[in-house]
Amino acid sequence: MKVMIQSINFDATEKLEDYINKKTKKVEKFFDEIRIVDIYLKVVKPETVTNKQAEIKVTAPNVEFFASKTCDTFEEAVDLALEAIEKQVIKYKEKVSKK
Repeated sequence: MKVMIQSINFDATEKLEDYINKKTKKVEKFFDEIRIVDIYLKVVKPETVTNKQAEIKVTAPNVEFFASKTCDTFEEAVDLALEAIEKQVIKYKEKVSKK
C-alpha cells in the first residue's frame, strides 16, 4: 500500500505525516487489496475555526473510495475521513460477497 500525502499551501509537519501514516495502515485491515491512499490536506477559509480539511481517496482494483472532512485539526479531519472510508469499504465488501 502506497500512502501519498499532499499539503496544499502549507508544509505538513513530520509528526502529522507520521500520524497519518499510522492511521491509514488500519484501513488495510479491512481491505487488503488497497494499492494507493491519496491524502490532500488544506486550510480553507483561514478566518474560521473549523478550517482544516482532509480529503482521502483510496484506490483498489476496480473500485475507489473517497471522503472529505473539515474540522478544527488535521488529525480530527483525517480520523473522521478514515472512519467514512472504513464504512464504505465494509459496505462494498458486503455487497461483493452477496454476489
